[in-house]
Amino acid sequence: MNRSMQEKIELEHEAAKLFMRLYEQKTGIPMRHIWHNEPKKPDVSCYLGDRRLDLEIAHLYGSEEEAQLILGRKVSIRTLEALHRLITVPVGDRLLNALNAILASKAEKSYHSDRVWLVLRNANPLWSREELEDNLHRVTLPESHPFEQIWVVGDMEGKSGILRLFP
Repeated sequence: MNRSMQEKIELEHEAAKLFMRLYEQKTGIPMRHIWHNEPKKPDVSCYLGDRRLDLEIAHLYGSEEEAQLILGRKVSIRTLEALHRLITVPVGDRLLNALNAILASKAEKSYHSDRVWLVLRNANPLWSREELEDNLHRVTLPESHPFEQIWVVGDMEGKSGILRLFP
């Protein structure tokens, strides 16, 4: 397994564990025992109470250039120029565009699973929980998608908690 794939799996596990802890704190329903799945299944499986639940994990970075910067990748002059152009786009609009793009992309997937929740973790330090809450009513949720529920973790550490996007 290459380094990039290993990092992706580690980020997914970290996000899943964080979401599970926050969900349990919020609802009192235990979420336990994660394991990673192969393609065609959601990223992570666990138990919600005594029922199996699959979690598809996605990170909300913004643009590809912002993701490179946030993940600590070496950035080129071209990447810096793209980041500089983003300054002119309002933060709320960038958040909404990124959120809608992830939702549209994930809605097209199909999974070999009975129950799938989508968990989005906000990885962009420019976006606060308040900005997420303020923009949730503007989200374009695709009419058809495979998710029983959709949740957002407000920040990388989970300090701002979780928000339910759907239903």
